[in-house]
Amino acid sequence: MGSLYGRAALWGLLCRPRAPGPRLLVRPSSGGPSWTQERTLVAVKPDGVQRRLVGAVIQRFERRGFKLVAMKMLQAPERILAEHYQDLQRKPFYPALISYMSSGPMVAMVWEGHNVVHASRAMIGHTDSTEAAPGTIRGDFSIHISRNIIHASDSVEGAQREIQLWFQSSELVNWSDGAHHSSSYPA
Repeated sequence: MGSLYGRAALWGLLCRPRAPGPRLLVRPSSGGPSWTQERTLVAVKPDGVQRRLVGAVIQRFERRGFKLVAMKMLQAPERILAEHYQDLQRKPFYPALISYMSSGPMVAMVWEGHNVVHASRAMIGHTDSTEAAPGTIRGDFSIHISRNIIHASDSVEGAQREIQLWFQSSELVNWSDGAHHSSSYPA
């Protein structure tokens, strides 16, 4: 019963619309407090693209208040995949992983916001879909550990490395939404 309540609470936190109300907008140049804006790599894997889930993924990140600063659809080159998954090269599933990730198009994105690395990992859920909580992207859409829809960087350092691997600096767009800064939070 406790885990059911926990899953329901997680669902509510991740997926419910945010209540309207006063918001504190903090602009780093205003002299007020500021938070470090992180960036993270999020990639919809070939199974997510084939199942037409790209829009659902984007919608969840936008609803969470994160800012999209880069996006592209591509057929992943094996040399980039080899570097991206370098820590898994000695695993028995590595050849199948590379084959799968290069089997179809994927959508790579860079999202920006306060604590975006940690928050995005919570949003996507456990790698194994059988252990991913309902309300997470994998909990709602993934069908198998080897077809788990999405990748998100696991640390700030990892995100920096992965973003540089998948995007040129000229592809990252710095923009400001004058009415809604990503460093705002509900009061």
